[in-house]
Amino acid sequence: MRHVPVLLGETIDSLKLKPGNIVVDCTLGDGGHSEEIIKKIQPNGVLVGIDADIESLERAKDFLTDYKIEKIFINDNFSNLDEILKNNNLEKVDGILMDFGWSSPQFADRNRGFSFQTDEELDMRYDSQNQELTAKDIINKYSEDDLAEIFRKYGDEKNSKKIAKVIVEKRKAKEISKTSELVEIILTINKKGKEKIHPATRVFQALRIEINNELGVIKEVLPKAVDALNSNGRLAVITFHSLEDAIVKHYFKSQSHKTINIINKKPITCSQEELKNNPRARSAKLRVIEKI
Repeated sequence: MRHVPVLLGETIDSLKLKPGNIVVDCTLGDGGHSEEIIKKIQPNGVLVGIDADIESLERAKDFLTDYKIEKIFINDNFSNLDEILKNNNLEKVDGILMDFGWSSPQFADRNRGFSFQTDEELDMRYDSQNQELTAKDIINKYSEDDLAEIFRKYGDEKNSKKIAKVIVEKRKAKEISKTSELVEIILTINKKGKEKIHPATRVFQALRIEINNELGVIKEVLPKAVDALNSNGRLAVITFHSLEDAIVKHYFKSQSHKTINIINKKPITCSQEELKNNPRARSAKLRVIEKI
């Protein structure tokens, strides 16, 4: 299964790419966006693809192998964008894409414990080779107050305190190590009802954000991305969470007419047709800026 990129046409159009451009895909995933980027910048452009997940990187290499264009694949966190470009002798680039959504195969096929629909070890690390903190660590070691705060802040979970309390009670008797065990706990509080999303969705999202420091990484990389752009170069950012979008929106506003021009005052969202074909595009928001 290959991950389906969201807002594909809108993103590629917004970047205003030309043959010969140097473009960075900071969140390569399965290379869905990058494939379309390559089509715009070939034959003499350069694609830099970054992903902290080595398995995603290898998958993308396979998907993009037939395109005869210079491709630089980097297994690293995109928060290190400045060092990555420096190490590859790239002073400035013409376009940068950041898609903060998760890759479907990363959840479904990797045995990482991201999904509440399979029974796996509680892990949720994007970079399992270098990251130490896992979901199992958080569930079994964080205090009840800290768990409740994470679920509330990063997951908008209305029953965060109740769920945290039951987790702490259950782990006294036995370590909680499997996704199925956590889901069972959540379902004692959040009953399956009319909501479109699974009752465990918000808790799993919150754990993923905490483990991978997703919000901190966004704050760190945005200034680096703007600095790396050539004049008239563009940065496109796709968010899926209100906290992510708020960080991007506020940073762009702080730099507006100083170092950047904001291309779309309101975020671009998916069409009804895309929503029908790809339900996870529902919460996607695209913001684009151009370097002055």
